Amino acid sequence: MRNNLVSVLAILSLIFWSCDSNRVYDSYKSLPNEWNKDSIVSFKVNKLDTTSTYNLFLNVRNNADYKYANLFLITEMQFPKGKVIIDTLEYKMANPDGSWLGDGFGDVKENKLWYKEGVRFTESGTYQISIRQAMRKNGSVEGIENLDGITDVGFRIEKNIQNK
Repeated sequence: MRNNLVSVLAILSLIFWSCDSNRVYDSYKSLPNEWNKDSIVSFKVNKLDTTSTYNLFLNVRNNADYKYANLFLITEMQFPKGKVIIDTLEYKMANPDGSWLGDGFGDVKENKLWYKEGVRFTESGTYQISIRQAMRKNGSVEGIENLDGITDVGFRIEKNIQNK
């Protein structure tokens, strides 16, 4: 019985990994069910092929405590030699009827959000991607101090299969 279970788990693992063959990097950082406006989530990536192109994604998990239909983020990509690219991004998180976008069962939804397409990492070394929330209430200049309902933030790099 135990050998059968091990065999089944090995086969399922192989299927899972083979279905995700475009993945180059995929990591998450957990948040304490809220995201402070001064809290920066960072990822360090190295050993990327400088001749290949990649698609970049931000992954966000939210639960029912998230009160908004959209999400504003500020990203910063720091290159190995010091160059920095900063982007302000807006993502739709819910349909007009209030139902959540994203995948998942139950209370938690996962959104795979496009960040950049066809990126070439031309410098060898370590890249750092930093992400922070930039949500504000309508008419307010001050940011939301603690954004409830965001449980995890991730960064993913995939091979750009359209430009091999």
